[in-house]
Amino acid sequence: MYIVVVGGGNVGFHLTKMLLKEGHEVLLVEKDRHTYQQLEPQLGSAVMLGDGCETRVQQEAGFARADCVAAVTGEDEDNLIVCQMAKNTWGVERAIARVNNPEREALFKELGIDGVVSATEILFNLVEQEISAGSIVPLAALRRGKIEVIEAVLTGRSPAVGRRVRDLNLPPGSNIVWVVRGEHGLIAEGDTELEENDLVVILAPVEHAADLRKVLESGH
Repeated sequence: MYIVVVGGGNVGFHLTKMLLKEGHEVLLVEKDRHTYQQLEPQLGSAVMLGDGCETRVQQEAGFARADCVAAVTGEDEDNLIVCQMAKNTWGVERAIARVNNPEREALFKELGIDGVVSATEILFNLVEQEISAGSIVPLAALRRGKIEVIEAVLTGRSPAVGRRVRDLNLPPGSNIVWVVRGEHGLIAEGDTELEENDLVVILAPVEHAADLRKVLESGH
């Protein structure tokens, strides 16, 4: 399976690493030269410098043969453009977009984006559906892949509260990539200390959901 990831931030980097580990052919596209220079020593030929919104870059990245394109930049407009071009210009079967403003989620879906991931919207749904805090909620899975984007709300009794991300005994291949705290989103770093009511976004192999519960939920 050939997957193009657009956006070399923390989410894009970890997603690319995990997909490579699963045996997929992956290319990460990053437009910022400084970020690219940080990624290249770790990813080698699996990362290229270029603006994923440009037709020329998409051609070089192989959109025409991609099975899936995942646009995970911090800019909703860029993610929408990338996914629309992937579907309409290149005929990509599956396009997945990260959306930072939940008000745009419906628009993304109306425009034919196959998968939309919005941390803010999922948090709202947790409250509306009265799902107990600490529940593990799968958000999206790459088609025919084994990687899920998962969210968990940490209760005060969670073993993860008060601990740094680097100190958590996460299952193999699992990475916390994003933390929503109040109205703010934080890129999860190794030194990020988790707090009660944090919503954490995790990239993990689908078979490790039960193991994640042991690390994140109360009562374990």
